[in-house]
Amino acid sequence: MDPRARIGDAERDRATSELGQHYADGRLDHEEYDERLDAIWSARTGADLAVVFHDLPRQPVPVRPVAARQAPRRRSFPWLPVVFVLIGLSIMLDAPLWLLIFPMLWFAHRRGRHLTHHPHQR
Repeated sequence: MDPRARIGDAERDRATSELGQHYADGRLDHEEYDERLDAIWSARTGADLAVVFHDLPRQPVPVRPVAARQAPRRRSFPWLPVVFVLIGLSIMLDAPLWLLIFPMLWFAHRRGRHLTHHPHQR
């Protein structure tokens, strides 16, 4: 950040938070904290803020947590074409439809169990 660039409320809020941490850590007494807080709110540039922190150690920059890995999205199975194929097979083979539905139910059960199975669980 260019020290001559004008700052906004977001930079002032960050500076206030950092100054509050220094106060909480005991590096500043109450009077000095108030003086520096006034200087932060009257600061216009990055250089004005730098003066407030010139004798204080740099606070580590907060690291944003890495987004948790999302579980792979479960893709829905196209059941409608399967049902049409089963109906067609039932008509062509002259077999009852309910006999052909059992393999479909077994497949759906196995697929669901596979997706919810966790290797670390027993």
